Amino acid sequence: MKLLNTPMIPGFLALTAACLLSSTAAAAQDWTFQINVNAGDDEYGIAQEWARSVADETQGEINIEILPGGAIVGNGETLEAVGAGILQGHISDPGYFSGKNPAFAIYGNMVGAWSDPYQFLDYMRNAGGETRYNKLVEPYNVHLIRAGAVGAEALISKRKIEHLSDFKGLKIRAPEGMVSNIFSLVGAAPVNLPGSEVFTALEKGVIDAADYTVFSTNYSQGYHKYAPFAAYPGFHSLPMKSISINKTIWDGLTQEQKTLLEHSVDEFTDNLISKLKQKDLEQVAKARETGDVTITTLSEAELVQFRNAARSEWDTWRSKNADTKDAVDSIQAYLTEKGLL
Repeated sequence: MKLLNTPMIPGFLALTAACLLSSTAAAAQDWTFQINVNAGDDEYGIAQEWARSVADETQGEINIEILPGGAIVGNGETLEAVGAGILQGHISDPGYFSGKNPAFAIYGNMVGAWSDPYQFLDYMRNAGGETRYNKLVEPYNVHLIRAGAVGAEALISKRKIEHLSDFKGLKIRAPEGMVSNIFSLVGAAPVNLPGSEVFTALEKGVIDAADYTVFSTNYSQGYHKYAPFAAYPGFHSLPMKSISINKTIWDGLTQEQKTLLEHSVDEFTDNLISKLKQKDLEQVAKARETGDVTITTLSEAELVQFRNAARSEWDTWRSKNADTKDAVDSIQAYLTEKGLL
């Protein structure tokens, strides 16, 4: 389904959406959210648990169906689909929308900036990040309920990665934008593919490595059959999860419903981080015991080099427009204040 590549929904579409979504807050509401992962991923199951908890807490007043990536539209089209009412919400990585505004890539995954998900969440919740992000999405008739996150992602590969020089010529699946650019800076050859195609692409040799979610998901789904090496703990990527809703729907909710949804998303994020981390530890232990995966990581000196490459890319993105300048400046100010930079 091809959607309009513009932040402003045409008048007739906005009117139609308003008519469709103008149900009163008292009536039961049935929403469809699309998440940017496959149906078999742990994230998908945890998102379904969140949807069930919302139905329970609202006594059936709000019912959310969670669909996997690509079920209704492509991952890069969910922003406009939510705004138009084709979907009522999404759980996504904002990096998919960097072609619409490069600032999405900065909030979605400012590579090398964050070493812990709660550092990022503190910035978003308490240092103005969510307000800034909503200024980006509200022109699309979308509202960020709360920012979410997962832990640092692993990096699976057909060959061992112990030094930055090991990236030279490596065909690596990576999201477009900042992530791809930084991998290019260290000598890799990024390939943009949806998550649903990673397994087949590894099998057929289309890619040599993949920046795709956490270790446990990669391992439990058998990616090590074709990529028996993993850089873990992850050092390169800590993506945002944007849990967002159609703004027309949001504006029609009661304050009680809004507060309940915000709190429920915070609980969902806590569950996502803790369950994926625990699953990672279990699967890493299993992989080491069986010898299925050779696990490596970069040295501290190599990590410094990677972060320096990342910071040069931050400067490049900072200069793209006023939104990217505001995003990079605010994140760097936060990192400096917290002694993290």
